[in-house]
Amino acid sequence: MAAEKLTQAAEALGVEIKVETQGSIGAENVLTDNDVRNADGIIIAADKDVDRSRFVGKKVLAVGVAEGIHHPESLIEQVQSAPVHAADGGSGGGSAAGGSGAAGGGKERSTVYKALMNGVSYMIPFVVVGGLLIAISLALGGDATAKGYVIPEGSFWADVNAVGVIGFELMIPILSGYIAYAIADRPALVPGMIGGWIAGHGEFYDSEAGAGFIGAIVTGFLAGYLVLWIKKVKVPKFAQPIMPIIVIPIVATTALSLFFIYVIGEPIAWVFTHLTDWLSGMTGTSAVLLGALLGLMIAFDMGGPVNKTAFLFGAGLIATGNQTVMGMCAAAIPVMPLGQGLATLIRRRLYSQQERETGMAALFMGMFGISEGAIPFAAARPAQVIPANMLGGAVAGAIAGVASVEDAVPHGGPIVAVLGAIGGVPMFFLAVAVGTLVTAITTNALIDIKERGNRGAAARATAGAGAVSATGAEPLVPEPVLAGAGAGAGTVAVLTKAPAAPPAASGATEPEAATQAETETEPRPEPLAEAEAADDEVLSGYLTRQTVKVRLKAGTKDAAIREMAAMLATTGKVTDLEALVAAAFAREDQGSTGLGDQIAIPHAKTDAVTAPVVGFARSAEGVEWGSLDGTQAKLIFMITVPEAAAGDEHLRILAMLSRKLMDTGFRERLSAAPDEAAVLAVLREVQ
Repeated sequence: MAAEKLTQAAEALGVEIKVETQGSIGAENVLTDNDVRNADGIIIAADKDVDRSRFVGKKVLAVGVAEGIHHPESLIEQVQSAPVHAADGGSGGGSAAGGSGAAGGGKERSTVYKALMNGVSYMIPFVVVGGLLIAISLALGGDATAKGYVIPEGSFWADVNAVGVIGFELMIPILSGYIAYAIADRPALVPGMIGGWIAGHGEFYDSEAGAGFIGAIVTGFLAGYLVLWIKKVKVPKFAQPIMPIIVIPIVATTALSLFFIYVIGEPIAWVFTHLTDWLSGMTGTSAVLLGALLGLMIAFDMGGPVNKTAFLFGAGLIATGNQTVMGMCAAAIPVMPLGQGLATLIRRRLYSQQERETGMAALFMGMFGISEGAIPFAAARPAQVIPANMLGGAVAGAIAGVASVEDAVPHGGPIVAVLGAIGGVPMFFLAVAVGTLVTAITTNALIDIKERGNRGAAARATAGAGAVSATGAEPLVPEPVLAGAGAGAGTVAVLTKAPAAPPAASGATEPEAATQAETETEPRPEPLAEAEAADDEVLSGYLTRQTVKVRLKAGTKDAAIREMAAMLATTGKVTDLEALVAAAFAREDQGSTGLGDQIAIPHAKTDAVTAPVVGFARSAEGVEWGSLDGTQAKLIFMITVPEAAAGDEHLRILAMLSRKLMDTGFRERLSAAPDEAAVLAVLREVQ
């Protein structure tokens, strides 16, 4: 989305641009040496580290992804005064190229945040592939036994399961390694990965359960900053070439590994040994309390030491004839992946596309009791996701405890009930369902609270700094990107000044003449009296009651544009309806104006209008507009300006609308307004 917005803004400003994207499938439209050499400026809109060594000597403006999506025009203006990137990673303009920048380009994410997101983005494929292969092999080749779900040795499904296990084995060191890599580059990759492997394997420090993904985060940051410190050590010139490939990896790996084994690992083993003993003393206490406690532990680290302690405790009691403790664990085990997957379905706007895809995989893993499916969400937003997981797990465990749900095998999830290992199936599913719902709702609520808090803090900070957008409108307020798997993506754009784009010829794409039925025009009220009209004007008077329609009839994008153009023509400011429609169609051919979140803003620059005029229409069913987030457009604004006003005025109107439409409450009020007068009352908030 950032790439599309920057491209559209550059076209409107008459600037040549090439955009390189770095998403989940790798880098696309990669910048060549000539592209960089000829560029007047570089914009980096990313929430992960981007190699800047190729941009030495160029003006570089680095911001978060959200800035690229919401304020592309401002970034293009600001990059002209951005600091010059120096060979040492600093800037020749007096401020770091990676910071806010002298031009006020918006806050760039911190090193800690970007390092964590880097590790998460590389870890996700291992979680998904490993988890799904294990789930499939258990479903199709596993048998329920007292020792859990067993796949016959030597069978095809045993091999599939083994491949899935490898994915899970690599998941933890990959997370750790790429956190370290983001902090200190390639020399940190080996100590980070080896440290992560040790963190995930408790046998190195006499623990039945490793330190899990939380341990991997610890080793990743330790490795990264340890390598940064070693890099600062001055060594003779002859030793410098071997430092990054021999000395630093060996010293850092050895130091970190031994530190984890002897300093961190042994206390971990001691804590969880005594935690198991403490749980053993609780078997005679209230089932509600024990179930809630086990649910909290199961949900805390999803396969880590706390989770494993609760699981092994429940599994060990099966042999003694006590199957209720494992029943509590079994109900809590799937809640985290199911809850996080459900959360991405309930509030899609809070999540990136990749997060939503990971959410679907998490739902599948949850069905088979693979709690690790929620790890990418917990690693990305620990402060929001882990408490929500724990609350949902505690609820599920408590309900299972009250209902005396039993589990005869050491495994969890709906698959256990389907294969007949659960006693008290209805209450088991009730416990899982309630816990899942609690987790999903709590997760989204906490994320929403954090988002609003960040937005308010950004607004206060920006107001204090006095930063003003390039359009001369209100101060820019960076929209925080919701951290997660998809936040690791980034966009790099190079810009070269060019002559203003030639006027869009109104007759360049001449569609067939529209019939009265095709444009779906309907009688509109006569122009209002001058005094009355003053109260019914918004957006600098460009949008009036006459250009508002609360019930759009069109069911397709082309028909919607025709219908709205006909509505604008009733103002008397449209001299050639067909030329206006053709200009709007030509703009759509260059790229969809669907912004996502059920919003579309088609626009046209053409002398078929004598003055700027804006229309708004609402579609109850929604119109397919080709938006990147897949939503259909229900709130549609049409902006038309003469060629003479195609620069500043067009962008000013677009900026005013775009900023306000970021507000969820504003969109909800606009959707709920019952008539044209109510719509205008809501639109008066746009300033």
